[in-house]
Amino acid sequence: MTDTISLDEFNKAEMRVGKVLEAIDVEKSEKLIKLTVDFGEFGKRIIFTGVRGYGYTGVDFKGKQFLFVTNLEPKKMGEEESQGMILAVGCDEGKPIFVSAEGMPVGSKVR
Repeated sequence: MTDTISLDEFNKAEMRVGKVLEAIDVEKSEKLIKLTVDFGEFGKRIIFTGVRGYGYTGVDFKGKQFLFVTNLEPKKMGEEESQGMILAVGCDEGKPIFVSAEGMPVGSKVR
């Protein structure tokens, strides 16, 4: 398994601007944060991210806009499903860096 995807694989990813309305640290997990994300006319989605182990908390996401991959198959996370993925690029001292979308229209498709 590789941590690199091809350009063709990347081109299949649908990315949209989402605003995190709520971000809750999942109690029964040491890693998960549950994000409620607004995609404007495309609705709201629940998206889980497993980054608490890197020192992130819900406060780092709430009220902020990021890029999300929105055309993934839902993935079961406990009793709920994650309906997408927050986009991260690289790491800063081993900590993922999330792509900010502040100032961009919520729900906008990237590309």
